[in-house]
Amino acid sequence: MTREDRWEPESAQSTNRPSGQKRVVITGLGAVTPIGIGQKGLWEGVKRGVSAVQRVTRFDPGQFRSQVAAQVNDFDPQDWVHDGKKLRRLDRFSQFGLAAAMLALEDAGLNLKDAANPYSPEEVGCYIGTALGGITYAEEQHEIYMTDGIRAVSPLLALSIFGGAASCNIAIELGINGPNIANANSCASGTIALGEAFRVIKQGVARAMLAGGVEAPLAPLVYGSFSVIKAMSSANETPELACRPFDRNRDGFVMAEGSAILLLEEYESAVARNAPIYGEILGYGTTNDAYHMTAPLPGGSQATRSMRMALYEAGLSPAQVGYINAHASSTPLNDKTETQALKQVFGELAYHLPISGTKGLHGHALGATGAIEAAICSLSFRHNFLPPTTNLRDADPECDLAYIKDEGLNCKVDTILSNSFGFGGINAALVLGRV
Repeated sequence: MTREDRWEPESAQSTNRPSGQKRVVITGLGAVTPIGIGQKGLWEGVKRGVSAVQRVTRFDPGQFRSQVAAQVNDFDPQDWVHDGKKLRRLDRFSQFGLAAAMLALEDAGLNLKDAANPYSPEEVGCYIGTALGGITYAEEQHEIYMTDGIRAVSPLLALSIFGGAASCNIAIELGINGPNIANANSCASGTIALGEAFRVIKQGVARAMLAGGVEAPLAPLVYGSFSVIKAMSSANETPELACRPFDRNRDGFVMAEGSAILLLEEYESAVARNAPIYGEILGYGTTNDAYHMTAPLPGGSQATRSMRMALYEAGLSPAQVGYINAHASSTPLNDKTETQALKQVFGELAYHLPISGTKGLHGHALGATGAIEAAICSLSFRHNFLPPTTNLRDADPECDLAYIKDEGLNCKVDTILSNSFGFGGINAALVLGRV
């Protein structure tokens, strides 16, 4: 029996937590997504149940096999950055990140610049996941370089394209000096940022962390590179149906942009300031398939192990999970492999547990998606509602589990498992609990 196979405690409150380790709760949600902005807008988008996928309008997609995406159409950066000079220093990637961070703090009722703020700048950090960082701004500037030469290129280019630009701009704007790291672990990036930030607080390195994912990938070359490898859906005539996880007719993921940043706080500190608490992060696991850059490992054994690791850290057995938020990318191989992995972890329980994937609503914002889905899971605790798998109409016989369809499910659950899997065989899982 391996370490990941042992299931010990029978409580959702992690009774195997080693002495001295902290509990970590979610107290604020900041979201900039195609279905809504802010935690209220995000949840309204989930409940509305209407896909945000449309034909791309940021550029002419006519030359590509895939021509649809989920765009954030109602975002105005001036709502968040009022200083024009400062705003000009931020590309869309950093704008999304800063807006989501500010929304998370507002939602949590925490003003880091207020004298009553209980945290010192050194006690607050920022972990951000992103697959591509500021690459779309680089593409824009490259076009300028090719036509007008290097003197026409923005001097801000070098400061905007690296993956850490968003997390550093957040730190600068908010004046926080704690741990600051960006990861680029493909579509698992946002989940990994949350998991690693959870560990930082759990181990007492920081008392609060802004953590999540940011992605702004909608530019011709970036978009086209995914279209060339036929990873994306080509359901161009029916964009609202293009992302259909676990459906027999799924044909690829749908690219999206967006951001979600969650405020994580040490439990006792959050309680002391009467913070609103959405839920608790109980466990985290990450592994690598070590198999292929785009195809998942057949059978999903390493995806299985990431889930088991998260459950082990949470001190939970599979029987104690109330809902699974699947990665559900809507690609032929990944959905089938995730189904196999879920069967390995949950056995017969997998056929009865409520499971859904929400990308049919908001698309797949690459490194930001796991954080968007973690925000949705947190809101599910508050509203006692489990979202449906939008566009699942004719289930693939190889994806034969208890996927939630139609209008969703009014249901109170105490624990949620959320999965994220990315290019390069990167797997990540989070276990969230009701407090």
